[in-house]
Amino acid sequence: MKTFLKFLPLAALLAISNVNAKSKVILLDDNSEILGKWTVFAETAALHKIDNKKLKNKWVFHKNGTMSSFGFDPRLNGFVEVKVTYEVVDGLIIKQIQPSSPKTESCKVVKLKDDFMTLKCKYLYYLLKR
Repeated sequence: MKTFLKFLPLAALLAISNVNAKSKVILLDDNSEILGKWTVFAETAALHKIDNKKLKNKWVFHKNGTMSSFGFDPRLNGFVEVKVTYEVVDGLIIKQIQPSSPKTESCKVVKLKDDFMTLKCKYLYYLLKR
């Protein structure tokens, strides 16, 4: 019982930090802050992990609600462009998962400062720079 009581304050601190980490979402008014070309330089399952997967993909958010994604496809040994639709709803970016698919995912902006942006989508964080 004494051991449990010793760890109770630590557990409370961890719970509070998790709540704060989840609440740090930047809600967008519209797409004006994300319009233009972005380089996706890394993706990761968790921000605290050092082993980010390095990327050199490009995302371009257009005014008309489409997003172009340019990435290297090793099967074709070249770069491929994929266009999907997106919209800003309740401050979140709702984008198609694949072209010609009605399935979407919501992405939260967790960091937007100067020319850097971090998005938290369903399974991954994407680190972008202009």
